[in-house]
Amino acid sequence: MSNLCWNFRCLMFLLSLLEILTIVVFHPAKIKAEISKSAEISTTNTTSSEASSTSIPQNNNSLINPLVSQIGSSVPDVTSSNDISDDATMSQVNSVSQLTDVQPSDWAFVALQSLVERYGAIAGYPNLTFQGNRAMTRYEFAAGLNAVLNRLNELIAAGTSDLVRKEDLETLQKLQSQFTTELASLRGRVDALETRTATIQAQQFSTTTKLTGEVETVIGGILAGNNVVTKRPAPRNITFQDRVRLLLNTSFTGTDELRTTLTAGNIASLGGTRSGLFGTTDGRTSDNASPAFPNNQLYLAGLRYRFQPTKTTQVNIFTQSDGVFEIGLTGPINPYFEGSAANAISRYARRNMVYDYGDTGPGIAVLQKLGKQFELGLAYTAINGNNPAPNNGLFSGRYVALGQLSYFTPNKNFRLALTYANTYSPPNTTGLTGTNFGPVIGSNLANSTVPGTGTVGNLYGVQALYRFSPKFAVNGWVGYSAHRYLGRGDADVWDWALGLAFPDLFKEGSLGGLFVGMEPKLTSLSANVDLGAGAGRVDKDTSLHIEGFYQYKLSDNIAITPGVIWITAPNSDDSNPDSVVAWLRTTFRF
Repeated sequence: MSNLCWNFRCLMFLLSLLEILTIVVFHPAKIKAEISKSAEISTTNTTSSEASSTSIPQNNNSLINPLVSQIGSSVPDVTSSNDISDDATMSQVNSVSQLTDVQPSDWAFVALQSLVERYGAIAGYPNLTFQGNRAMTRYEFAAGLNAVLNRLNELIAAGTSDLVRKEDLETLQKLQSQFTTELASLRGRVDALETRTATIQAQQFSTTTKLTGEVETVIGGILAGNNVVTKRPAPRNITFQDRVRLLLNTSFTGTDELRTTLTAGNIASLGGTRSGLFGTTDGRTSDNASPAFPNNQLYLAGLRYRFQPTKTTQVNIFTQSDGVFEIGLTGPINPYFEGSAANAISRYARRNMVYDYGDTGPGIAVLQKLGKQFELGLAYTAINGNNPAPNNGLFSGRYVALGQLSYFTPNKNFRLALTYANTYSPPNTTGLTGTNFGPVIGSNLANSTVPGTGTVGNLYGVQALYRFSPKFAVNGWVGYSAHRYLGRGDADVWDWALGLAFPDLFKEGSLGGLFVGMEPKLTSLSANVDLGAGAGRVDKDTSLHIEGFYQYKLSDNIAITPGVIWITAPNSDDSNPDSVVAWLRTTFRF
């Protein structure tokens, strides 16, 4: 080969090819043994996968090497990455400059330029990348080598003496002939692998159930504050409490999900409407145990079936859940404060009051994508839908019907949601929270009704988030609720909030948060309506909810979150001293 007078690009190509051929010539036995071993491992993995029917065999590569695009039957793709779909095909490029991830400064630029522009032996991915740093499999190597040799055959047949000397091409042709058996064997293995993979893809799914869970422990208690009903200091006891959630996610088609949620815990609520340690829901934490079950008794907290009738439509049918949260209407707008056993400490910091009217129950929720930047969410929950008694059931008892239109910029740095909900509570019906109406946060008057009177609410909310950078975001909301006590009169309730989030604070995966807002406050009331403070009496002062937390990520499975909740003028009454709650939460996920 030393007497060849090729230009530099041809030399780079030939040197690369000769290096490959040298390996094949001098180590054929080792190569054949390794290939046979690889095939046996692949067959074993395939058989195991077919037996379990839960996954497709995978290798360490994301996509087929571009060289393979030149052969008639390409290697099937068994994984995907870089946002390229499984059925992506490679497109021929005419110039190396079309490959966006190849630069003139790259050490192999000249070789790639020759292979693309002179020999046409390289193709790019659909997103016009070459991905030169990705490893290739033995099958890809064989297919790529075959593609190059086929190109050399074409040059020989065409008599392209201006590119290379014909005698040297004939030498390469002899090498190809000598390894015809090995190449044919590898080609057969590739074809067989393609057939087996197609079968696996067609039959890969069977009913599977995946178990995930979280264990939350809390050390915390009241540092300051009075009971707003008795006007006496609230107990200053520090406690160690827990909550456990087990989620069984079952799929029957591969695109649906049956979720069963089991919960047990003993985290006591610090307050309720005219009950609990504070005598108000101001500053209520988000992880309280259900008052309907004994402490640490395992119970069914959620049962929901989700499926997609179309690619842009998600339907959730649930017998025990809350559709607003099932379809994630709150999370995308408030991602740094909303979460289960994570993020914010208080219930109010997680979401606008418009989402919080009513308890869990049966119902239906639908999420419909409207293009790439809009989503429409609809949910109907019947709070006592499983109760056949009068003033209960799916359509004659308590319900919440909610609709939300959400907008996202393409990069989702700005998000906006407009929410409307209509809710009704029959007279003298109560839920798990002890109130038959209200947001279950905020002042006692905001959560009160007239005894013996049905109540209707029309709720309006505006929520927004803007992410200034990957490490700083601002979110906020305003909520308004028009209450009507049927046959008695009307009332207005308002709330607002502003949150600052600091993702990756001090450590990647950690999160800092600062929050200030006004929990639901009764601002107007018909003169003849008495909600417990006197006819026409409303909340006289403004209470502020101030909260800070830092969620430190110890590992992918463990996070520690210290936090403080500070409530000024609890129950919207300046005569009540400020209350302070300290919380140290540890979350284990598996």
